[in-house]
Amino acid sequence: MSDAQAKQMALVGGFASTAAARAQAREAAAVGATKIEARAFSFFYGAFQALDAITIAIPQGEVTALIGPSGCGKSTLLRAINRMHDTTPGARAEGVLTLDDGPIYGAEVDPILLRRRVGMVFQRPNPFAKSIFDNVAYGLRVLGERNRSVISERVEWALRRAALWAEVKDRLKAPGTALSGGQQQRLCIARAIATTPEVLLMDEPCSALDPIATLKVEDLINELRGEFTILMVTHNMQQAARVSDHTAFMLMDAQTRAGNLVEFSPTGQLFTNPKDQRTEAYLSGRFG
Repeated sequence: MSDAQAKQMALVGGFASTAAARAQAREAAAVGATKIEARAFSFFYGAFQALDAITIAIPQGEVTALIGPSGCGKSTLLRAINRMHDTTPGARAEGVLTLDDGPIYGAEVDPILLRRRVGMVFQRPNPFAKSIFDNVAYGLRVLGERNRSVISERVEWALRRAALWAEVKDRLKAPGTALSGGQQQRLCIARAIATTPEVLLMDEPCSALDPIATLKVEDLINELRGEFTILMVTHNMQQAARVSDHTAFMLMDAQTRAGNLVEFSPTGQLFTNPKDQRTEAYLSGRFG
């Protein structure tokens, strides 16, 4: 077997058996164990330092929220986890960033295999110019799955997990772009989880949605808790309080302009009894 064939098998692995294996692994793993860890992790865009020595341990199977003023590095940290900055000229990382104790950065790390494990949902819904079915099936086909029955099963599974199946099951051939904004975002979540990642990154997933659609996405996040490790950026502190188990508060240093982690605690503790005066000032609206 060639190296290319071995890589393809690692990517595909048979989605039915892969999903079962992942489910067993999640059940066996202790919820709350560290899934993602940063140790003195810094990130640069050329000469500009966006993150300064971030140290944080993201618990497995839980929802972690990143809050803080605009420009404090929340999205940079989120996107660093699945290496979305790789094609940005001058972008580079320093320090340690790991997934299950394995490095995220390094010459030995295959970004494609990494992104197979780490899904991403963006701020604005971005369905492809394809049918609802083909939007969800896209990642499966990219990874080499050709069995129609397997693809159909995975598409239905993902749409059900995204609480969208009942609304679209009779129009799977309709364009994904014809759905409402909230439905499009749930379609994008279905597309992200169809390949059964271990981690789901969400960059302000409700900022472009109305309150009703926001509530549906928040309900979905609560449904996915435990099955996926979810890390989300939000400017809505009430949303962080409603859906997250842990919350990290970040600030931009006034002199260096780099993002710093101020406090990371269980959400209830951070909102009711913050340890840092800057956290309390931000939560009370005195700055930010």
